[in-house]
Amino acid sequence: MANVEWVIAGLGWNNCNCAWGCPCQFNALPTHGDCRALCCWQIEQGHHGKVRLDGLHIALTASWPGPIHMGNGTAQIIIDERASPDQRASLEAIATGQDTDPGGSLFQIFGSTLTSLLETLYRPIEFDCSLARHSARLRIPGLVESSGGPIRNPMTGEDHHATVSLPGGFEYREAAFMSGSSHTENSVALDLQETHGHLARFHWSTHGYVD
Repeated sequence: MANVEWVIAGLGWNNCNCAWGCPCQFNALPTHGDCRALCCWQIEQGHHGKVRLDGLHIALTASWPGPIHMGNGTAQIIIDERASPDQRASLEAIATGQDTDPGGSLFQIFGSTLTSLLETLYRPIEFDCSLARHSARLRIPGLVESSGGPIRNPMTGEDHHATVSLPGGFEYREAAFMSGSSHTENSVALDLQETHGHLARFHWSTHGYVD
């Protein structure tokens, strides 16, 4: 059966357990040997077939016992409770890597490394972010509290703004590298304090990243 054609574009926040900069972004091994991460994507414009997805959110909590590419990961998808039944089905299809060419999206790539996908949850997602300010704040009541801001110079305390370009990246083409903290309850366990974060625009489709 042919894939349902979809496209989503917007802003995404990611906070993981690596040191600032995250060696995984450069095809190196994770700082502590394992990977634990929180992601949230704000869809500014998008559709899955004829179903519009504008203004909705997807979040993800995940962990891997080693580098992501070694597999055995566990993840939970959290979908914006404001979504209609059709929108929920579409968002879950995208977030679980369905209707996507192999290697075509972060969701499909991450999904191929999981051995445990927990029950999808539908919750209110409060998300505010700014690329200009290098700031992000996420709250999913009873599940997630996360925030991110500029990396700070350890000697002066001044903001250190870093922007990284990955021209062939499957997640983003350019990202603001930040410092983030996240805590979860009743989901994949995370307790991250001043670790790597990045905020970036995304534009994904059935067939891969859209330039």
